Amino acid sequence: MKLQNGLFDNIELKEKVEEAIQFLKDNEPQEGYLLGFSGGKDSQVIYELAKMSGVKFHAYFGLTSVDPPEVIKFVRDYYPEVEIKQPPITMFALIIKKGYGYPPTSRWRYCCKYLKEIYDGHIITGIRASESVRRSKRNRIEYVKSNHIFYNPIFDWTEDEVWSFHRKFNLSHCKLYDEGYKRIGCIGCPMKTLKQRETDFIKYPNYYKAYLKAFEQMLVNKKKPSTIWHSGQDVMDWWLKRKKPNQEDNSC
Repeated sequence: MKLQNGLFDNIELKEKVEEAIQFLKDNEPQEGYLLGFSGGKDSQVIYELAKMSGVKFHAYFGLTSVDPPEVIKFVRDYYPEVEIKQPPITMFALIIKKGYGYPPTSRWRYCCKYLKEIYDGHIITGIRASESVRRSKRNRIEYVKSNHIFYNPIFDWTEDEVWSFHRKFNLSHCKLYDEGYKRIGCIGCPMKTLKQRETDFIKYPNYYKAYLKAFEQMLVNKKKPSTIWHSGQDVMDWWLKRKKPNQEDNSC
């Protein structure tokens, strides 16, 4: 797809938009794409690109039970056509029942397995290589299994290019970005920085209490007693990296 020359001042961004649109067209499955919509700035871009490309797709927002209420409201207000899917289990029940006596961490994100990566299909995502070292090692197309394939059309975009796209197409965005948030994913997500997580729990104290309660019950259900955790607060302090990083729990 060739965009009008006057539409973009930034030629490189114009070319990336055209390439992303062509990428979606070239890989369009017969049954159409699923589009994983999070309400974040990147998912807004892939949603617009999918519409511009004319490919068949169905956008969904998979709730996790720890989504910021501002994000949910934003999706409902600005993207009513996006299907909102309820989670099969809450984050807190997941920690208690499926966590094997361990909270989710950046290395072991079992929460994603049970709450996000549960929809099979040809899925368009908004992940970008510049977001993290971990994501930079991923690919433009990722084959998880025969009926679960990820397509990442803005994989090589920078954050500045994402915001430039927003400005060019006058896209509204979730107000959390205006409050200084860089990531607006799950409240307390271990993929966020320590500062971001602490900001989450100051802003949403009831979620902090809910995590604390889940950690308490997690220890009760733990088959082998923990060697360093004696309370939910101990787990929380470790989880938020308030304890030294060499304090590992080897009793899992």
